[in-house]
Amino acid sequence: MSDTKFRDKVVVIAGGAKNLGGLLTSHFLEQGARVLVHYHSDSSREDAEKTVNLGSNLDGEAAAVQADLTKPAQVKKLFDEAENRFGPVDIAINTTGMVLRKPIAEIDEDEYDSMFDINAKAAFFFIQQAGKRLKDHGKIISIGTSLQAAFTDGYSTYAGAKAPLEHFTRAAAKELADRQISVNVVAPGPMDTPFFYPQETPERVDFHKSQAMGNQLTQIEDIAPIIEFLSADGAWFTGQTLFPNGGYTTR
Repeated sequence: MSDTKFRDKVVVIAGGAKNLGGLLTSHFLEQGARVLVHYHSDSSREDAEKTVNLGSNLDGEAAAVQADLTKPAQVKKLFDEAENRFGPVDIAINTTGMVLRKPIAEIDEDEYDSMFDINAKAAFFFIQQAGKRLKDHGKIISIGTSLQAAFTDGYSTYAGAKAPLEHFTRAAAKELADRQISVNVVAPGPMDTPFFYPQETPERVDFHKSQAMGNQLTQIEDIAPIIEFLSADGAWFTGQTLFPNGGYTTR
């Protein structure tokens, strides 16, 4: 991929402060993009500021905005900020999510509501706002989960709350096709980030590793190039869910 593939492109990355979002931000900045880095809470502020500061040493430019994406008005604010700082948005990527591993019998209403607010509601309004605001030929990418293709216990609300992303994506891809805006889901296998480990025992971590090539979890470095491809040369993909997971599961 050319080092200037994304020069002057305006990119919004929800959850862009760290982990996969942080890596994507740094890659886009290296290639000359202008990136609005979203972060959710004060606990991520320092990470967001560090990620934004990368722009001063790279070819791009970045700014950070705090927002609660479960509130549609704050999703709108995110795109307002991007336009005000950098101009019309070309690429919108939502890496946010929340994991819960718990038997159905033990999940209370607050946990259910929180999982669907963060994983489904926020994703819906991110896609909605991106569809309204992106330039023609834009790209919308959401992060799902390979658990969509798994037959397993414990992840009813996580996989269940991520499942609507596929339907939102297919509908948006059809509705935005006349403007040649592509809309896709990237659904990685279990990723080797702090997002994953609190839900699992060491034994289950070993099992997850055993299901993929090389006996390892998915790395964020495995996923970032796929998202970058969809953001540039892969525009003919639309309405799709891609499962980059090293053979962890398929359907």
